[in-house]
Amino acid sequence: MTTVLVRPRVHPRLHRVRARWGWGLGALAVVVWSLAGAGAFSGEVTNPAGTAQFGRFAAAALSPALDGAFLRVLADSVLVTVAYAALGAALAIGLGAVGAVALARTTWGRRRAGWTLARGALAVPRGLHEAVWGLLLVNLLGLDPWVGVLAIGIPYGAVTAKVFADLLDEVPRGAYSALLAAGAGRATAALYGLLPPASGGLLSYSFYRLECAVRSAVVLGLIGAGGLGYQLSLSFSSLRWEQVWSCVYALALLCLAADAGGRAVRRRVASPRASGDRLRRDPALTTAVAVVLAGVGWSWWYLAISPATLVSDRTGAQLAYVLSAAWPPDVDGPLLSAVATAAVDTVQMSVIAIAVATLGAVLLAGVAARPARASAGRRLAGAVVRLGLLLLRAVPPPVWALVLLFVLLPGVLPGALALGVYTLGVLGRLAAEATEELDPRPRAALTALGAGPVGGWLYGVLPAATGPVLAFALYRWEVAIRDTVLVGLLGAGGLGALLASRVAAFDWGAVTTVLAALVLLTAAVDLVSARARAALR
Repeated sequence: MTTVLVRPRVHPRLHRVRARWGWGLGALAVVVWSLAGAGAFSGEVTNPAGTAQFGRFAAAALSPALDGAFLRVLADSVLVTVAYAALGAALAIGLGAVGAVALARTTWGRRRAGWTLARGALAVPRGLHEAVWGLLLVNLLGLDPWVGVLAIGIPYGAVTAKVFADLLDEVPRGAYSALLAAGAGRATAALYGLLPPASGGLLSYSFYRLECAVRSAVVLGLIGAGGLGYQLSLSFSSLRWEQVWSCVYALALLCLAADAGGRAVRRRVASPRASGDRLRRDPALTTAVAVVLAGVGWSWWYLAISPATLVSDRTGAQLAYVLSAAWPPDVDGPLLSAVATAAVDTVQMSVIAIAVATLGAVLLAGVAARPARASAGRRLAGAVVRLGLLLLRAVPPPVWALVLLFVLLPGVLPGALALGVYTLGVLGRLAAEATEELDPRPRAALTALGAGPVGGWLYGVLPAATGPVLAFALYRWEVAIRDTVLVGLLGAGGLGALLASRVAAFDWGAVTTVLAALVLLTAAVDLVSARARAALR
Protein backbone atom coordinates (compact mmCIF):
# COMPACT_ATOMS: atom_id res chain seq x y z
CA MET A 1 0.00 0.00 0.00
CA THR A 2 1.44 3.33 -1.03
CA THR A 3 0.79 6.42 1.05
CA VAL A 4 0.61 9.67 -0.87
CA LEU A 5 1.45 12.77 1.10
CA VAL A 6 -0.33 15.84 -0.13
CA ARG A 7 1.29 19.14 0.76
CA PRO A 8 -1.31 21.49 2.17
CA ARG A 9 -1.99 24.50 0.00
CA VAL A 10 -0.86 27.85 1.35
CA HIS A 11 -3.63 30.42 1.46
CA PRO A 12 -2.96 33.19 -1.10
CA ARG A 13 -3.29 35.87 1.58
CA LEU A 14 -0.72 34.12 3.80
CA HIS A 15 1.58 33.80 0.81
CA ARG A 16 1.33 37.56 0.17
CA VAL A 17 2.04 38.32 3.83
CA ARG A 18 5.13 36.10 3.76
CA ALA A 19 6.31 37.73 0.54
CA ARG A 20 5.90 41.20 2.00
CA TRP A 21 7.79 40.26 5.15
CA GLY A 22 10.55 38.78 3.02
CA TRP A 23 10.85 41.94 0.93
CA GLY A 24 10.70 44.10 4.05
CA LEU A 25 13.45 42.25 5.89
CA GLY A 26 15.53 42.15 2.71
CA ALA A 27 15.15 45.90 2.27
CA LEU A 28 16.20 46.53 5.88
CA ALA A 29 19.29 44.35 5.40
CA VAL A 30 20.21 46.23 2.22
CA VAL A 31 19.85 49.59 3.97
CA VAL A 32 22.14 48.47 6.83
CA TRP A 33 24.64 47.09 4.30
CA SER A 34 24.57 50.37 2.38
CA LEU A 35 25.10 52.47 5.50
CA ALA A 36 28.02 50.26 6.52
CA GLY A 37 29.54 50.54 3.05
CA ALA A 38 29.22 54.33 3.18
CA GLY A 39 31.16 54.41 6.46
CA ALA A 40 28.27 55.50 8.66
CA PHE A 41 29.19 52.96 11.37
CA SER A 42 32.96 53.28 11.31
CA GLY A 43 35.47 56.12 11.30
CA GLU A 44 34.94 59.85 11.10
CA VAL A 45 32.25 61.11 8.75
CA THR A 46 31.81 64.68 9.97
CA ASN A 47 33.96 67.70 9.14
CA PRO A 48 34.01 70.02 12.20
CA ALA A 49 36.13 72.59 10.35
CA GLY A 50 33.29 73.32 7.94
CA THR A 51 30.70 74.15 10.59
CA ALA A 52 31.48 77.88 10.59
CA GLN A 53 31.20 78.08 6.80
CA PHE A 54 27.90 76.24 6.90
CA GLY A 55 26.66 78.76 9.47
CA ARG A 56 27.52 81.64 7.13
CA PHE A 57 25.77 79.86 4.29
CA ALA A 58 22.61 79.31 6.37
CA ALA A 59 22.60 82.88 7.70
CA ALA A 60 22.68 84.26 4.15
CA ALA A 61 19.21 82.78 3.54
CA LEU A 62 17.73 85.83 5.28
CA SER A 63 19.67 88.34 3.17
CA PRO A 64 19.73 87.23 -0.49
CA ALA A 65 21.44 89.41 -3.09
CA LEU A 66 18.94 91.93 -4.43
CA ASP A 67 21.15 94.51 -6.15
CA GLY A 68 20.09 95.56 -9.62
CA ALA A 69 23.13 94.25 -11.47
CA PHE A 70 22.81 90.73 -10.08
CA LEU A 71 19.05 90.64 -10.53
CA ARG A 72 19.52 91.43 -14.24
CA VAL A 73 22.01 88.55 -14.51
CA LEU A 74 19.55 86.34 -12.63
CA ALA A 75 16.70 87.30 -14.96
CA ASP A 76 18.80 86.41 -18.02
CA SER A 77 19.66 83.07 -16.40
CA VAL A 78 15.98 82.33 -15.79
CA LEU A 79 15.16 83.04 -19.43
CA VAL A 80 17.94 80.72 -20.62
CA THR A 81 16.67 77.94 -18.35
CA VAL A 82 13.09 78.38 -19.56
CA ALA A 83 14.24 78.36 -23.18
CA TYR A 84 16.18 75.12 -22.72
CA ALA A 85 13.23 73.52 -20.95
CA ALA A 86 10.72 74.56 -23.63
CA LEU A 87 12.83 73.38 -26.56
CA GLY A 88 13.94 70.19 -24.81
CA ALA A 89 10.36 69.29 -23.89
CA ALA A 90 9.15 70.09 -27.42
CA LEU A 91 11.82 67.82 -28.90
CA ALA A 92 10.95 65.08 -26.41
CA ILE A 93 7.24 65.26 -27.25
CA GLY A 94 8.00 65.21 -30.98
CA LEU A 95 10.30 62.19 -30.62
CA GLY A 96 7.76 60.56 -28.31
CA ALA A 97 4.93 60.99 -30.81
CA VAL A 98 6.98 59.36 -33.57
CA GLY A 99 8.36 56.66 -31.29
CA ALA A 100 4.93 55.79 -29.90
CA VAL A 101 3.92 54.48 -33.33
CA ALA A 102 6.90 52.11 -33.30
CA LEU A 103 6.27 50.98 -29.72
CA ALA A 104 2.51 50.55 -29.60
CA ARG A 105 1.17 46.99 -29.56
CA THR A 106 -1.42 48.13 -32.08
CA THR A 107 1.33 48.76 -34.64
CA TRP A 108 2.87 45.30 -34.29
CA GLY A 109 -0.28 43.26 -33.83
CA ARG A 110 0.73 39.68 -33.07
CA ARG A 111 4.38 40.21 -34.03
CA ARG A 112 5.57 40.21 -30.43
CA ALA A 113 9.27 39.81 -31.31
CA GLY A 114 9.31 43.11 -33.21
CA TRP A 115 7.50 44.88 -30.39
CA THR A 116 10.00 43.53 -27.83
CA LEU A 117 13.00 44.62 -29.93
CA ALA A 118 11.51 48.10 -30.42
CA ARG A 119 11.03 48.52 -26.68
CA GLY A 120 14.49 47.15 -25.92
CA ALA A 121 16.09 49.66 -28.31
CA LEU A 122 14.99 52.47 -25.97
CA ALA A 123 16.82 51.00 -22.98
CA VAL A 124 19.99 52.96 -23.74
CA PRO A 125 18.53 56.48 -24.13
CA ARG A 126 16.19 55.91 -21.17
CA GLY A 127 18.89 54.41 -18.98
CA LEU A 128 21.31 57.34 -19.28
CA HIS A 129 20.65 60.49 -17.27
CA GLU A 130 20.34 63.78 -19.13
CA ALA A 131 23.54 64.95 -17.40
CA VAL A 132 25.38 62.03 -19.03
CA TRP A 133 23.99 63.02 -22.41
CA GLY A 134 25.10 66.59 -21.74
CA LEU A 135 28.60 65.44 -20.82
CA LEU A 136 28.88 63.41 -24.02
CA LEU A 137 27.34 66.05 -26.28
CA VAL A 138 29.72 68.74 -25.01
CA ASN A 139 32.55 66.67 -26.50
CA LEU A 140 30.76 66.61 -29.85
CA LEU A 141 29.24 70.08 -30.13
CA GLY A 142 31.21 72.17 -27.65
CA LEU A 143 29.25 74.77 -25.66
CA ASP A 144 26.51 75.06 -28.27
CA PRO A 145 22.83 75.56 -27.24
CA TRP A 146 22.03 72.27 -28.95
CA VAL A 147 23.79 70.47 -26.06
CA GLY A 148 21.11 71.44 -23.55
CA VAL A 149 18.23 70.87 -25.96
CA LEU A 150 19.40 67.42 -27.08
CA ALA A 151 20.45 66.35 -23.59
CA ILE A 152 16.85 66.89 -22.44
CA GLY A 153 15.10 65.81 -25.63
CA ILE A 154 16.82 62.46 -26.24
CA PRO A 155 16.23 60.68 -22.90
CA TYR A 156 12.89 62.37 -22.33
CA GLY A 157 11.86 61.46 -25.87
CA ALA A 158 12.54 57.77 -25.17
CA VAL A 159 10.50 57.88 -21.96
CA THR A 160 7.69 59.85 -23.65
CA ALA A 161 7.51 57.36 -26.53
CA LYS A 162 6.95 54.51 -24.07
CA VAL A 163 4.27 56.40 -22.13
CA PHE A 164 2.50 57.61 -25.27
CA ALA A 165 2.49 54.07 -26.68
CA ASP A 166 0.97 52.73 -23.45
CA LEU A 167 -1.72 55.43 -23.55
CA LEU A 168 -2.61 54.56 -27.14
CA ASP A 169 -2.75 50.85 -26.29
CA GLU A 170 -5.19 51.46 -23.42
CA VAL A 171 -7.91 53.31 -25.36
CA PRO A 172 -10.96 51.39 -26.71
CA ARG A 173 -10.38 49.72 -30.09
CA GLY A 174 -13.91 50.06 -31.52
CA ALA A 175 -13.36 53.10 -33.75
CA TYR A 176 -9.91 51.90 -34.81
CA SER A 177 -11.19 48.45 -35.83
CA ALA A 178 -14.14 49.98 -37.68
CA LEU A 179 -11.85 52.22 -39.72
CA LEU A 180 -9.60 49.28 -40.61
CA ALA A 181 -12.62 47.25 -41.67
CA ALA A 182 -13.73 50.16 -43.86
CA GLY A 183 -10.41 50.04 -45.72
CA ALA A 184 -8.42 52.77 -43.95
CA GLY A 185 -4.70 52.29 -43.45
CA ARG A 186 -3.20 51.69 -40.01
CA ALA A 187 -1.83 55.26 -39.76
CA THR A 188 -5.18 56.82 -40.73
CA ALA A 189 -7.10 54.51 -38.43
CA ALA A 190 -4.77 55.38 -35.53
CA LEU A 191 -5.02 59.11 -36.27
CA TYR A 192 -8.83 59.18 -36.23
CA GLY A 193 -9.65 56.13 -34.11
CA LEU A 194 -7.05 56.18 -31.31
CA LEU A 195 -5.73 59.73 -31.03
CA PRO A 196 -9.00 61.54 -30.07
CA PRO A 197 -9.83 59.35 -27.03
CA ALA A 198 -6.17 59.38 -25.92
CA SER A 199 -5.71 63.13 -26.38
CA GLY A 200 -6.42 63.96 -22.74
CA GLY A 201 -3.73 61.65 -21.39
CA LEU A 202 -1.25 62.71 -24.05
CA LEU A 203 -1.78 66.40 -23.27
CA SER A 204 -1.54 65.84 -19.53
CA TYR A 205 1.72 63.91 -19.80
CA SER A 206 3.18 66.50 -22.20
CA PHE A 207 2.74 69.23 -19.60
CA TYR A 208 4.24 66.96 -16.96
CA ARG A 209 7.32 66.53 -19.17
CA LEU A 210 7.58 70.30 -19.43
CA GLU A 211 7.70 70.52 -15.62
CA CYS A 212 10.49 67.93 -15.50
CA ALA A 213 12.38 69.71 -18.27
CA VAL A 214 12.65 72.85 -16.12
CA ARG A 215 14.53 70.91 -13.42
CA SER A 216 16.70 69.15 -16.00
CA ALA A 217 17.63 72.48 -17.59
CA VAL A 218 18.88 73.64 -14.19
CA VAL A 219 20.95 70.48 -13.77
CA LEU A 220 22.52 70.87 -17.20
CA GLY A 221 23.51 74.41 -16.26
CA LEU A 222 25.74 72.92 -13.58
CA ILE A 223 27.85 71.23 -16.26
CA GLY A 224 28.24 74.40 -18.30
CA ALA A 225 25.08 74.66 -20.40
CA GLY A 226 24.19 78.06 -18.96
CA GLY A 227 21.10 79.31 -17.19
CA LEU A 228 20.22 79.25 -13.51
CA GLY A 229 22.27 76.16 -12.78
CA TYR A 230 25.39 77.73 -14.24
CA GLN A 231 24.88 80.95 -12.27
CA LEU A 232 24.26 78.93 -9.11
CA SER A 233 27.52 77.04 -9.67
CA LEU A 234 29.48 80.27 -10.21
CA SER A 235 28.08 81.88 -7.05
CA PHE A 236 28.74 78.74 -5.02
CA SER A 237 32.33 78.35 -6.20
CA SER A 238 33.05 81.99 -5.30
CA LEU A 239 31.43 81.56 -1.83
CA ARG A 240 28.91 84.36 -2.49
CA TRP A 241 26.18 82.92 -0.32
CA GLU A 242 23.75 85.82 -0.78
CA GLN A 243 23.82 85.23 -4.54
CA VAL A 244 23.43 81.49 -4.00
CA TRP A 245 20.23 82.04 -2.04
CA SER A 246 18.90 84.44 -4.66
CA CYS A 247 19.41 81.68 -7.24
CA VAL A 248 17.73 79.14 -4.95
CA TYR A 249 14.68 81.37 -4.45
CA ALA A 250 14.47 82.01 -8.19
CA LEU A 251 14.64 78.24 -8.76
CA ALA A 252 11.85 77.67 -6.24
CA LEU A 253 9.60 80.27 -7.87
CA LEU A 254 10.27 78.80 -11.32
CA CYS A 255 9.54 75.26 -10.14
CA LEU A 256 6.43 76.48 -8.31
CA ALA A 257 5.14 78.14 -11.48
CA ALA A 258 5.85 74.98 -13.52
CA ASP A 259 4.19 72.75 -10.89
CA ALA A 260 1.13 74.96 -10.54
CA GLY A 261 0.64 75.35 -14.29
CA GLY A 262 1.13 71.65 -15.00
CA ARG A 263 -1.17 70.61 -12.15
CA ALA A 264 -3.90 72.99 -13.33
CA VAL A 265 -3.77 71.53 -16.84
CA ARG A 266 -3.76 67.93 -15.59
CA ARG A 267 -6.75 68.56 -13.30
CA ARG A 268 -8.68 70.12 -16.16
CA VAL A 269 -7.85 67.20 -18.43
CA ALA A 270 -8.78 64.69 -15.71
CA SER A 271 -12.16 66.33 -15.14
CA PRO A 272 -15.02 63.80 -15.43
CA ARG A 273 -16.60 66.00 -18.10
CA ALA A 274 -13.42 66.08 -20.20
CA SER A 275 -13.52 64.38 -23.59
CA GLY A 276 -11.73 64.74 -26.87
CA ASP A 277 -14.29 67.20 -28.24
CA ARG A 278 -14.57 69.17 -24.98
CA LEU A 279 -10.79 69.42 -24.70
CA ARG A 280 -10.56 70.99 -28.13
CA ARG A 281 -13.16 73.61 -27.16
CA ASP A 282 -11.76 74.34 -23.68
CA PRO A 283 -10.48 77.96 -23.84
CA ALA A 284 -8.11 77.52 -20.89
CA LEU A 285 -6.43 74.46 -22.39
CA THR A 286 -6.32 76.06 -25.83
CA THR A 287 -4.65 79.13 -24.33
CA ALA A 288 -2.15 77.00 -22.42
CA VAL A 289 -1.16 75.08 -25.56
CA ALA A 290 -0.89 78.32 -27.56
CA VAL A 291 1.33 79.91 -24.89
CA VAL A 292 3.63 76.87 -24.83
CA LEU A 293 3.90 76.81 -28.63
CA ALA A 294 4.70 80.54 -28.66
CA GLY A 295 7.28 79.89 -25.95
CA VAL A 296 8.93 77.22 -28.09
CA GLY A 297 9.21 79.66 -30.99
CA TRP A 298 10.61 82.36 -28.72
CA SER A 299 13.11 79.90 -27.22
CA TRP A 300 14.42 78.99 -30.68
CA TRP A 301 15.01 82.67 -31.38
CA TYR A 302 16.40 83.51 -27.94
CA LEU A 303 18.98 80.70 -27.92
CA ALA A 304 19.87 81.37 -31.58
CA ILE A 305 19.57 77.67 -32.44
CA SER A 306 21.14 76.78 -35.78
CA PRO A 307 20.42 73.39 -37.40
CA ALA A 308 23.62 73.83 -39.42
CA THR A 309 25.60 72.99 -36.28
CA LEU A 310 24.31 69.42 -36.27
CA VAL A 311 25.39 68.75 -39.86
CA SER A 312 28.66 70.69 -39.90
CA ASP A 313 31.89 69.03 -40.98
CA ARG A 314 33.38 69.51 -37.52
CA THR A 315 30.45 67.75 -35.81
CA GLY A 316 30.60 64.88 -38.29
CA ALA A 317 34.34 64.45 -37.87
CA GLN A 318 34.14 64.58 -34.08
CA LEU A 319 31.27 62.08 -34.03
CA ALA A 320 33.17 59.69 -36.30
CA TYR A 321 36.25 59.95 -34.07
CA VAL A 322 34.34 59.32 -30.84
CA LEU A 323 32.43 56.34 -32.27
CA SER A 324 35.59 54.74 -33.64
CA ALA A 325 37.45 55.31 -30.36
CA ALA A 326 34.55 54.05 -28.26
CA TRP A 327 34.35 50.64 -29.91
CA PRO A 328 35.22 48.02 -28.88
CA PRO A 329 34.64 48.66 -25.17
CA ASP A 330 37.57 48.39 -22.78
CA VAL A 331 37.41 45.09 -20.89
CA ASP A 332 40.73 45.19 -19.07
CA GLY A 333 40.71 43.60 -15.64
CA PRO A 334 41.58 46.75 -13.64
CA LEU A 335 38.81 48.73 -15.34
CA LEU A 336 36.20 46.02 -14.80
CA SER A 337 37.22 45.84 -11.14
CA ALA A 338 36.83 49.62 -10.83
CA VAL A 339 33.42 49.44 -12.56
CA ALA A 340 32.24 46.72 -10.16
CA THR A 341 33.37 48.72 -7.12
CA ALA A 342 31.74 51.89 -8.46
CA ALA A 343 28.52 49.99 -9.21
CA VAL A 344 28.36 48.83 -5.58
CA ASP A 345 28.87 52.43 -4.41
CA THR A 346 26.11 53.55 -6.79
CA VAL A 347 23.62 51.01 -5.43
CA GLN A 348 24.47 51.89 -1.83
CA MET A 349 24.12 55.60 -2.56
CA SER A 350 20.68 55.11 -4.11
CA VAL A 351 19.47 52.84 -1.29
CA ILE A 352 20.48 55.32 1.43
CA ALA A 353 18.85 58.15 -0.51
CA ILE A 354 15.53 56.32 -0.86
CA ALA A 355 15.58 55.20 2.78
CA VAL A 356 16.09 58.79 3.98
CA ALA A 357 13.46 60.16 1.59
CA THR A 358 10.88 57.50 2.48
CA LEU A 359 11.30 58.03 6.21
CA GLY A 360 10.99 61.79 5.81
CA ALA A 361 7.98 61.47 3.51
CA VAL A 362 6.14 59.23 5.99
CA LEU A 363 6.78 61.70 8.81
CA LEU A 364 5.74 64.76 6.80
CA ALA A 365 2.91 63.41 4.62
CA GLY A 366 0.21 63.96 7.24
CA VAL A 367 1.21 67.58 7.81
CA ALA A 368 1.78 68.36 4.11
CA ALA A 369 -1.60 66.96 3.02
CA ARG A 370 -4.47 69.39 2.48
CA PRO A 371 -7.37 68.17 4.65
CA ALA A 372 -10.92 69.10 3.79
CA ARG A 373 -11.49 70.60 7.23
CA ALA A 374 -8.66 71.98 9.35
CA SER A 375 -7.89 74.83 11.69
CA ALA A 376 -5.97 77.91 10.58
CA GLY A 377 -2.88 76.72 12.45
CA ARG A 378 -3.04 73.33 10.76
CA ARG A 379 -3.34 74.93 7.33
CA LEU A 380 -0.41 77.25 8.06
CA ALA A 381 1.77 74.33 9.16
CA GLY A 382 0.85 72.44 5.99
CA ALA A 383 1.70 75.41 3.80
CA VAL A 384 5.10 75.78 5.49
CA VAL A 385 5.90 72.08 5.03
CA ARG A 386 4.82 72.14 1.38
CA LEU A 387 7.00 75.20 0.80
CA GLY A 388 9.93 73.40 2.42
CA LEU A 389 9.40 70.36 0.19
CA LEU A 390 9.33 72.67 -2.82
CA LEU A 391 12.70 74.15 -1.83
CA LEU A 392 14.15 70.67 -1.35
CA ARG A 393 13.22 69.53 -4.86
CA ALA A 394 13.97 72.88 -6.50
CA VAL A 395 17.68 72.71 -5.60
CA PRO A 396 19.55 70.12 -7.71
CA PRO A 397 21.27 67.21 -5.89
CA PRO A 398 24.83 68.42 -6.76
CA VAL A 399 24.16 71.66 -4.88
CA TRP A 400 22.89 69.75 -1.85
CA ALA A 401 26.05 67.63 -2.05
CA LEU A 402 28.22 70.77 -1.98
CA VAL A 403 26.27 72.07 1.04
CA LEU A 404 26.64 68.78 2.92
CA LEU A 405 30.38 68.73 2.24
CA PHE A 406 30.61 71.64 4.68
CA VAL A 407 29.85 69.28 7.55
CA LEU A 408 30.63 65.83 6.11
CA LEU A 409 33.86 64.38 4.81
CA PRO A 410 34.00 63.54 1.06
CA GLY A 411 32.71 60.12 0.08
CA VAL A 412 29.56 58.19 -0.71
CA LEU A 413 27.60 59.39 2.35
CA PRO A 414 27.27 63.11 1.45
CA GLY A 415 26.25 62.17 -2.09
CA ALA A 416 23.65 59.74 -0.77
CA LEU A 417 22.22 62.25 1.70
CA ALA A 418 22.13 64.93 -1.01
CA LEU A 419 20.06 62.63 -3.19
CA GLY A 420 17.93 61.79 -0.17
CA VAL A 421 17.18 65.45 0.57
CA TYR A 422 16.25 66.14 -3.05
CA THR A 423 14.16 62.96 -3.34
CA LEU A 424 12.35 63.85 -0.10
CA GLY A 425 11.09 67.00 -1.82
CA VAL A 426 9.57 64.88 -4.60
CA LEU A 427 8.44 61.89 -2.54
CA GLY A 428 7.02 64.09 0.21
CA ARG A 429 4.73 65.78 -2.30
CA LEU A 430 3.61 62.44 -3.75
CA ALA A 431 2.99 61.00 -0.28
CA ALA A 432 0.96 64.06 0.70
CA GLU A 433 -1.20 63.75 -2.41
CA ALA A 434 -1.70 60.03 -1.73
CA THR A 435 -2.76 60.86 1.83
CA GLU A 436 -5.28 63.43 0.55
CA GLU A 437 -6.96 60.78 -1.62
CA LEU A 438 -7.50 58.29 1.24
CA ASP A 439 -10.92 57.59 2.73
CA PRO A 440 -11.27 60.07 5.63
CA ARG A 441 -13.88 58.00 7.49
CA PRO A 442 -11.52 55.74 9.55
CA ARG A 443 -9.68 58.73 11.00
CA ALA A 444 -12.97 60.58 11.59
CA ALA A 445 -14.34 57.56 13.44
CA LEU A 446 -11.27 57.33 15.66
CA THR A 447 -11.46 61.06 16.39
CA ALA A 448 -15.15 60.68 17.35
CA LEU A 449 -14.16 57.93 19.79
CA GLY A 450 -11.70 60.27 21.51
CA ALA A 451 -8.42 59.57 19.68
CA GLY A 452 -5.98 62.46 19.44
CA PRO A 453 -4.45 63.79 16.19
CA VAL A 454 -1.38 61.54 16.47
CA GLY A 455 -3.41 58.43 17.30
CA GLY A 456 -5.87 59.13 14.50
CA TRP A 457 -3.01 59.47 12.04
CA LEU A 458 -1.16 56.35 13.26
CA TYR A 459 -4.19 54.06 13.15
CA GLY A 460 -6.52 55.73 10.67
CA VAL A 461 -4.16 57.05 7.99
CA LEU A 462 -0.73 55.40 8.15
CA PRO A 463 -1.84 51.78 7.47
CA ALA A 464 -3.76 52.82 4.35
CA ALA A 465 -1.03 55.18 3.12
CA THR A 466 1.84 52.72 3.54
CA GLY A 467 1.20 50.83 0.29
CA PRO A 468 1.00 53.87 -2.04
CA VAL A 469 3.96 55.59 -0.35
CA LEU A 470 6.16 52.49 -0.65
CA ALA A 471 5.13 52.09 -4.30
CA PHE A 472 6.11 55.71 -4.97
CA ALA A 473 9.40 55.12 -3.13
CA LEU A 474 10.21 52.14 -5.34
CA TYR A 475 9.46 54.22 -8.44
CA ARG A 476 11.76 56.95 -7.13
CA TRP A 477 14.48 54.36 -6.49
CA GLU A 478 14.54 53.74 -10.24
CA VAL A 479 15.06 57.49 -10.74
CA ALA A 480 17.61 57.75 -7.91
CA ILE A 481 19.87 55.15 -9.49
CA ARG A 482 20.14 57.46 -12.50
CA ASP A 483 20.50 60.58 -10.35
CA THR A 484 23.57 59.15 -8.61
CA VAL A 485 25.43 60.21 -11.74
CA LEU A 486 24.79 63.86 -10.84
CA VAL A 487 26.53 63.76 -7.48
CA GLY A 488 29.12 61.36 -8.86
CA LEU A 489 30.22 63.99 -11.36
CA LEU A 490 31.22 66.14 -8.36
CA GLY A 491 33.38 63.37 -6.92
CA ALA A 492 30.88 61.72 -4.57
CA GLY A 493 31.83 58.32 -5.94
CA GLY A 494 29.97 55.70 -7.89
CA LEU A 495 29.75 55.20 -11.64
CA GLY A 496 29.24 58.95 -12.17
CA ALA A 497 32.68 59.78 -10.78
CA LEU A 498 34.27 57.00 -12.83
CA LEU A 499 32.51 58.23 -15.97
CA ALA A 500 33.64 61.82 -15.41
CA SER A 501 37.27 60.76 -14.99
CA ARG A 502 37.22 58.61 -18.15
CA VAL A 503 35.59 61.36 -20.22
CA ALA A 504 38.13 63.89 -18.94
CA ALA A 505 40.90 61.52 -20.04
CA PHE A 506 39.22 60.97 -23.47
CA ASP A 507 39.33 57.22 -22.78
CA TRP A 508 36.32 56.44 -24.95
CA GLY A 509 36.64 52.67 -24.75
CA ALA A 510 36.37 52.88 -20.98
CA VAL A 511 33.47 55.36 -21.34
CA THR A 512 31.53 52.75 -23.34
CA THR A 513 32.15 50.16 -20.63
CA VAL A 514 30.94 52.49 -17.87
CA LEU A 515 27.86 53.49 -19.89
CA ALA A 516 27.01 49.83 -20.47
CA ALA A 517 27.34 49.21 -16.73
CA LEU A 518 24.99 52.14 -16.04
CA VAL A 519 22.34 50.80 -18.43
CA LEU A 520 22.56 47.25 -17.05
CA LEU A 521 22.43 48.47 -13.45
CA THR A 522 19.41 50.65 -14.24
CA ALA A 523 17.64 47.70 -15.88
CA ALA A 524 18.40 45.48 -12.86
CA VAL A 525 17.03 48.06 -10.42
CA ASP A 526 13.91 48.49 -12.58
CA LEU A 527 13.35 44.72 -12.47
CA VAL A 528 13.82 44.46 -8.68
CA SER A 529 11.58 47.49 -8.15
CA ALA A 530 8.83 45.99 -10.33
CA ARG A 531 8.97 42.70 -8.40
CA ALA A 532 8.80 44.53 -5.06
CA ARG A 533 5.81 46.60 -6.19
CA ALA A 534 4.05 43.42 -7.31
CA ALA A 535 4.55 41.98 -3.81
CA LEU A 536 2.94 45.07 -2.27
CA ARG A 537 -0.27 44.79 -4.27
